[in-house]
Amino acid sequence: MTQHTDVVVVGGGQAGLAAGYHLRRQGLDFVILDAGAAPGGSWQHMWDSLHLFSPAEHSSLPGRLMPAQPGESYPDARHVVDYLTDYEKRYDLPVQRGTPVQAVRRDGERLLVEADSGTWRTQAVISATGTWSRPFLPAVPGRSVFAGRQLHTVNYRSPADFAGQRVIVVGGGNSGAQIAADLTLDGRAEVTWVTPRPPRFLPDDIDGRALFDVATARRRALDAGRDDTGGVASLGDIVAVPPVRAARDAGRLQARPMFTHLTTDGVRWADGSGIGADAVIWCTGFRPALPHLAPLDLRGPRGRIPTDGTRALGEPRLHLLGYGDWTGPASATLIGVGRTARDAVREVVGLFT
Repeated sequence: MTQHTDVVVVGGGQAGLAAGYHLRRQGLDFVILDAGAAPGGSWQHMWDSLHLFSPAEHSSLPGRLMPAQPGESYPDARHVVDYLTDYEKRYDLPVQRGTPVQAVRRDGERLLVEADSGTWRTQAVISATGTWSRPFLPAVPGRSVFAGRQLHTVNYRSPADFAGQRVIVVGGGNSGAQIAADLTLDGRAEVTWVTPRPPRFLPDDIDGRALFDVATARRRALDAGRDDTGGVASLGDIVAVPPVRAARDAGRLQARPMFTHLTTDGVRWADGSGIGADAVIWCTGFRPALPHLAPLDLRGPRGRIPTDGTRALGEPRLHLLGYGDWTGPASATLIGVGRTARDAVREVVGLFT
């Protein structure tokens, strides 16, 4: 059976909920289709010790401030899940859970959204599926012969899972630094942190509030035709959250350069040296989760769909929200996605006038 609605939002995490908030305010008929079985998006799958980069009041979606978490300056992932769950209920957002979207296709003046629950015919689609379901693993020689355990950031939960083991953490970004710090501060595993280039820590006084301002200033400069300021990347790669700072200051975050290959029982560097390992944790990033948009044939270099703001250049009825700076400054963050969602919905409204 084919159902009809003005707008279909694909994804019920923070970006999808922000879009739903603005769609509700504009009075459009819409549905949010989410593959997950429970509210909270990717936050419900984060590792146990993860905390936000910013205080609660600076980590909010439009319309409702995130309440402070008692005893925590920076809320943890469970607090974020609770907040998103409450947000969804407060605004009575029409989220259908356990409903993966298989494909979005053109159908004359409309788009067809094919989901496990049926097909939707709609005027516009807002894709807000994020990246968490598309972990990236680099093609490092020897990955197939390593006899130990290999996992990605998405699979990491707690240092307790690695007690008594030799663990190599690969990645020079926030996830790599935080997981390496988590393991080294716990002290039950022998940890080696490996990064493609020397780690670049941001100044200790910079948190998510400053990062949002920097990302916004960069986008404004680019839109005005001024020189690229470099944005957050010009400052560094790693936010010095308290656990990372503690591990760094204790001398426990000493990164080694990237190894050349894995062996059956460890890794080797270009100079022939090597170490044994029981597990490798690949903190090597993500790719946009866009397989459902493949029938539209829009993808450009690096798997991205060319956009003007959030609007797909090759399909003006499609908007992409929350995938990173290429779909809006800081749009992959709680505080940043609201402004981008507002702008996307304004453009969607224009399709009905």
